[in-house]
Amino acid sequence: MWTGYKILIFSYLATEIWTEGSSLSGRDVGLGAASSRNHSSSEGTRLKRAVFPGRYCSTLGCCEDRDDACVTQFYEADAVCYCDSFCERDHSDCCPDYQSFCREEKERPKALPWYSEGCLRDGQHFKEGSVIKENCNPCTCSQQQWRCSQHACLVRPELLEHINNGDFGWTAQNYSQFWGMTLQEGFTHRLGTLPPGPTLLSMNEVTASLPTHTDLPEIFISSYKWPGWTHGPLDQKNCAASWAFSTASVAADRIAIHSKGQYTANLSPQNLISCCAKSRLGCHGGSIDRAWWFLRKRGLVSHACYPLLRDPRPDAHACAMESRAAARGRRQATRPCPNSLEKSNRIFQCSPAYRVSSNETEIMREIMQNGPVQAIMQVHEDFFHYKTGIYRHVAGSREESKYRKLRSHAVKLTGWGTLRGAQGKKEKFWIAANSWGKSWGENGYFRILRGVNESDIEKLIIAAWGQLARSDQEP
Repeated sequence: MWTGYKILIFSYLATEIWTEGSSLSGRDVGLGAASSRNHSSSEGTRLKRAVFPGRYCSTLGCCEDRDDACVTQFYEADAVCYCDSFCERDHSDCCPDYQSFCREEKERPKALPWYSEGCLRDGQHFKEGSVIKENCNPCTCSQQQWRCSQHACLVRPELLEHINNGDFGWTAQNYSQFWGMTLQEGFTHRLGTLPPGPTLLSMNEVTASLPTHTDLPEIFISSYKWPGWTHGPLDQKNCAASWAFSTASVAADRIAIHSKGQYTANLSPQNLISCCAKSRLGCHGGSIDRAWWFLRKRGLVSHACYPLLRDPRPDAHACAMESRAAARGRRQATRPCPNSLEKSNRIFQCSPAYRVSSNETEIMREIMQNGPVQAIMQVHEDFFHYKTGIYRHVAGSREESKYRKLRSHAVKLTGWGTLRGAQGKKEKFWIAANSWGKSWGENGYFRILRGVNESDIEKLIIAAWGQLARSDQEP
């Protein structure tokens, strides 16, 4: 019996000791948690553990910030450990696999699916032989690698950034219509005026008939002096025919001005592109002297009568207008307008073209007296990106030198002005109409430095008189 009492007493004492130990462990955990929440000096009282291998956070999961419920039993150390980011403080009580599971897994890039062939680009899988385009350069998937051509692109973001971060007096823009084109395609398809030949360069210069004492205003805009008689920019798109667009536009303005508003129709560049037989280059380039010869000898119908064609095929540009000689050198159309909605197929002609002096003042006098003039300029890579301001060439790519013969461009000078430009200095400028549509530049126009022959803008200036029949002239 005594032996039975001893066993009973021993069992009771063992139970009391175990209960006391459990109570103490619970308090310690409670104290640690409370101290940590209060950020007291005893915040490190959460039970510590040694480094043991095992699955703790990988089973429990990870918690952000402080979360005392993000806890699991750490049996190897007879303690508890945590999987919240708060456990990473000086006195770490993180579970053994916290760093590898909660931190390294989160920082490790997500594994992409493995493919035995093909290429990846921006997380997308492409089959072997697939072709994508990086700006102007096609890239082909070959043996699990992208192999790209190395063409110089018309749009170079680094050039735009250089211009816009500098103090050059103008800002640049990335135009969607130029994205994906090579620099050579830009020069080949967006310009199109052949370099001036001996016929143009040997022309005698004509001086405007204004009195020599005439004061020239600081600002002059043709459309203000002749409202409704001048014409805005058209869009040649990828038809290399600035030679036709600028010639037709200058001629239309001058016919309207010289007829005192009797004939204000815009003239058709498509008529020139399709029918100037001796050029035969159409959307692949043309010469200014042939354009003015055609205007004098054959004439043009209105833009409404013969609108622009959007079909790039050469056979689609066959001439759709014919005419015959009439009295006093006039021409009369023998076919109706290609645009069936337009009934007037009247043909407009000009006098022989003449050259205006390259002197800044003489150009200003000519514009103010007789109307806009044609200018042949040299286009650099940066000009394509002009948005606003007073343009001056900003050095760009070395590749430009390859395309020197391709970069002549014909535009229309319509006025001038003076404003503060680069470095806050007062600068003189020309106002010019381009032929790249109204979304380009300043509603289709651009300003360029005046008086310094910037980009050869003053080197060759051409004009003509609107030719009127006697019956059209005032008595």
